Amino acid sequence: MTFSVPKPLSLADQQARLEAASRLLRDGRRAEAAAALRVLLAMAPRLAEAHRLLGVALGEMSELAGAEAAYRSALALEPGMARAATGLAEVLLAVDRPAEAIDLLQPFVTPATTNLSLLTYMGLALQGAGRGPEAVEVLTRATRASPDSAVADHNLAGALAEVQNFPASEAAVRRARARGLDAPELWLIWARAVGGQGRLEEAEALYAEAIKRRPTFEKAVAELAHTVWMRSGDSEATLAVFAEVFARNGQTVELLLQKARLQDTMGDVTGAYETLQEALGFREDAVIHLPAAQLAAHFDTGRALVHARRALALQPDNPSNTAALCQVHLAMGHPEEAAPLAEELCRRLPDDQYSIALLATAWRMMGDERYGRLYDYDTFVARSIIDVPRGWSTLQSYLSDLREALHPLHSFRGHMAGQSARQGSQTQQDLTRSDHPAIRAFFQAVDYPIRRRIAALGAGDDPLRRRITKAYDFNGVWSIRLQPAGFHVNHLHSKGWISSACHLELPPSVDTEPEGWLKFGEPGIPTLPALPPERLVKPELGYLVLFPSYMWHGTIPFSGTTPRMTIAFDVVPA
Repeated sequence: MTFSVPKPLSLADQQARLEAASRLLRDGRRAEAAAALRVLLAMAPRLAEAHRLLGVALGEMSELAGAEAAYRSALALEPGMARAATGLAEVLLAVDRPAEAIDLLQPFVTPATTNLSLLTYMGLALQGAGRGPEAVEVLTRATRASPDSAVADHNLAGALAEVQNFPASEAAVRRARARGLDAPELWLIWARAVGGQGRLEEAEALYAEAIKRRPTFEKAVAELAHTVWMRSGDSEATLAVFAEVFARNGQTVELLLQKARLQDTMGDVTGAYETLQEALGFREDAVIHLPAAQLAAHFDTGRALVHARRALALQPDNPSNTAALCQVHLAMGHPEEAAPLAEELCRRLPDDQYSIALLATAWRMMGDERYGRLYDYDTFVARSIIDVPRGWSTLQSYLSDLREALHPLHSFRGHMAGQSARQGSQTQQDLTRSDHPAIRAFFQAVDYPIRRRIAALGAGDDPLRRRITKAYDFNGVWSIRLQPAGFHVNHLHSKGWISSACHLELPPSVDTEPEGWLKFGEPGIPTLPALPPERLVKPELGYLVLFPSYMWHGTIPFSGTTPRMTIAFDVVPA
């Protein structure tokens, strides 16, 4: 028996087949294109462009594993193929692997690069990895490389909104719109940019435009509902946003999760839990069981335990699920069950302040002496008056100007979802990005008090002192303005190290102990028995209160007619 060896394809034949596959892709006939490319690769396996086109076809069919393999084959044959690199980067971003996309694109993106696709995907990868300022720099380069590109302006607008440079984000959106871009995503970014500047009614109209262009746009619906709540403080109007969308398009798990989050923010814990039960009717998912466990811990610890165990079984490697089970054991009065879970979390995430707080709470309930070393109020909680910054003659005159600069930023009636303030507002933009002279001067005013406090802590191997370095950096700076009867629920700052509140405006009632005072030690989660606060601190104008970010803290409601305004911040080692 004889076998015939297939005749190698000529270069002309290879090119003809590549062009035919490209035409199929342009016509939307992706499956046919993929089949033709596989036949071609069987005869010409080292044809890098065929591998790349196969990656395009499979990516458009959402066969992302196959697309990744095809792009990697193309790059193995032709390492400098930029189009294969951007295609692979797109796949990696789609499966939430931005760090790998950055590593992939690094050799392609140099200071001299002007390729729009390379710059775009590198910027998006940096944004996905949480490296916002770098993303803005690269995407700004993309707009300069293609000054007439509406898409480049759109991408830059999104990155600018992420770093809370809302005015620049709005300007980039307007450039993209002027060039004809009308994508719903652009209207979403526009709404975020406008809302971030406190123009909430305008933001609502822009979210509505995004939804008009895509009625199933879940992010826009959720953010619209949140904006309605912040502007009005009206729970019925807020929930009506979801009701209208559900009546038109039906319920979705993501929107039910967002509705439950807002119900919890509005104080309707049982309503939020019932909404999550509706979500579980669509699918069983750890992202639903986790908040269900946290909510049920307030009123039915048996149900909470079922949800927490199920979340952990579905996602055993997610530390948030371990934390939820730990929290439920504390709510059930079982600190001996909670402590090993908290210890495991602290081993896995040694700088996570919530894990430290869970362990401290378990130790307190068990009477473990180690609790007192973590919650050593005399050593770790300190007050310090801020300095008078350059340009002001007295602290009183500076505080007056600072209050005047901050008041316009507090235009909301409803408190933000996921934040601690109740019956008050919190600025949306990180104050480190403000250009106002009085706000900029705040960082000079607190610099020495922060440095002096860190130096006074001394050396130690505890979670606070072991992280001391020669420098610090801010990790979020915001202002809170509480209305009379307002307060902060007990909470902590999970990504911080040292947290602070600087008091700028105080009601006269703070002189009546303990109205408006800070309280420390009362957990922000249910415990059995309930644990009371252990330390109260009276606020004073112009004073910082500095404390470990893992310490449970809140405030006591106050009476009268005068608001209570602060600047709060976290610092981390630099």
